[in-house]
Amino acid sequence: MMRAADLMTWLLCALGGVASGVFYFGGLWWTVRAIVGSPRSVLLQLASLLLRTAAALVAFYWIGGGDARRLVACLAGFVLARAIVARWVRTPAPSVPFREAPRETRP
Repeated sequence: MMRAADLMTWLLCALGGVASGVFYFGGLWWTVRAIVGSPRSVLLQLASLLLRTAAALVAFYWIGGGDARRLVACLAGFVLARAIVARWVRTPAPSVPFREAPRETRP
């Protein structure tokens, strides 16, 4: 039988996963926007990848604490954060409809 303390632990692990995911995917969004005008885009991409991955791995290790159920709750929060950040950074649809270029016809 599940106790209230177990449920609270799993919810906190999921919340930690959400926080880790927001950092990871928010950092990815920031990196993509920052590399456009950067003269050192490769260095920026590599540094961002290493920082985001290291932070996510440390968070998973710390939050998981050797318990597979806590790790799964953290992963679920991480995946939920991906959906949240994707919705948050979505660009609005263009107001002018897209018109396809005319095709060249050959006789």
